[in-house]
Amino acid sequence: MADPQFSSTADDDLPRTLRRERDARQREALGRSLDAPSYRANETADYAHGPFDQPTPERVTVGRIDVPFFRLMLFFIKAVFAAIPALLLLGVLLWLAGDLLMTYFPHLVKMQIIIKVPNP
Repeated sequence: MADPQFSSTADDDLPRTLRRERDARQREALGRSLDAPSYRANETADYAHGPFDQPTPERVTVGRIDVPFFRLMLFFIKAVFAAIPALLLLGVLLWLAGDLLMTYFPHLVKMQIIIKVPNP
């Protein structure tokens, strides 16, 4: 992918994403030049690490979550009120989908399930 070339006078006008990308590339180029030493040290590499060298994580069991009842109750009431518009929108979308299907496939009307409540 070709990199965009901008003049140095337009550096302050670049969008934040392009400035971050440019800065990251400059840091990467600087890091590569610093990582390549001009000489090689006499060192031996130890590759004897195995999969069992990592310490095992401690097992944790959550015994109790301390949330006041009133705050928990308010959270769930807010969740119920937040779900109402979503349910209305879902109902409208399903109704529109059914209406669209009945328009293009009229034989589906015969397969409709009619729910009747008997009179007492």
